[in-house]
Amino acid sequence: MARKRKGRDISGWLVVDKPAGISSTQVVDKVRWALDAQKAGHAGTLDPEATGVLAIALGEATKTVPYVTDAMKAYRFTVRLGEATNTDDTEGEVIARSDLRPEDDEIKEALHRFVGDIQQVPPQFSAVKIDGERAYKRARDGEAMEIAARPLFVEELVLVDRPDADHVTLEMICGKGGYVRSIARDLGNALGCYGHVRELRRIWSGPFEADDGVTLEQLDELGQTPEIDAFLRPLEEGLADLPELTCTAEAAARLRNGNPGMVIASDVEYGDECWASYQGRAVAVGQYKAGELHPSRVFKQA
Repeated sequence: MARKRKGRDISGWLVVDKPAGISSTQVVDKVRWALDAQKAGHAGTLDPEATGVLAIALGEATKTVPYVTDAMKAYRFTVRLGEATNTDDTEGEVIARSDLRPEDDEIKEALHRFVGDIQQVPPQFSAVKIDGERAYKRARDGEAMEIAARPLFVEELVLVDRPDADHVTLEMICGKGGYVRSIARDLGNALGCYGHVRELRRIWSGPFEADDGVTLEQLDELGQTPEIDAFLRPLEEGLADLPELTCTAEAAARLRNGNPGMVIASDVEYGDECWASYQGRAVAVGQYKAGELHPSRVFKQA
């Protein structure tokens, strides 16, 4: 007999405005404690020193995590010019320096190279796997690795501030799998002056915005009290990028059992990935085929 998990069987999203100095896993643990939740997971890691939106899925909402992870995201970050580090941020050791400081127009021109469909090499200190082992573990042992470039779509990358000659603040909107540290490193190399990330904030991720997030102070103050539940957001928000179809009670029952169910659809085509709702609650995600949704994920919501 499977061992029953401790805690409440609750589902939904809690958006945290993560501060610097704490890992994404630690934030998940804090949220699980605050809501006394059986199951929780985040949609997209933030480095410990990064701040901003960290969306935590609870219960059945964990089934929608891939849709938030795959969604577009926006970052505001400051690049320190003139220095390269082995981690591509301030946590590492300086490995190269330059006295060159490009003008704003040169920076703006260089940014064009990083917009659109680009190829990006992840940092040496990253979670990508090399021969089955995390790159950061091998990097900590002093090993220099050849990491293959990966595709990334960058919708926008703009200069928003130049606090001083040594720093530039940029904003980027990009798809899944982007490393801001790699952008800073590659921009510095393209300008011939080196660069690394000084500060990083994720402004929004899919449907979730940092300014709407709960703080750690609020989690500490309201954790394990009824008031914390007021911050819980519906599971359905994690499906914002998919078309919504509606269904009857009979179709909902079929879908929840993993069988195709009739749906009411408009502006969707055969084979599209969609989600079905009954009385506003998500029932299933699947493929739309000839008036039916063929489920790939089903939700067990009361």
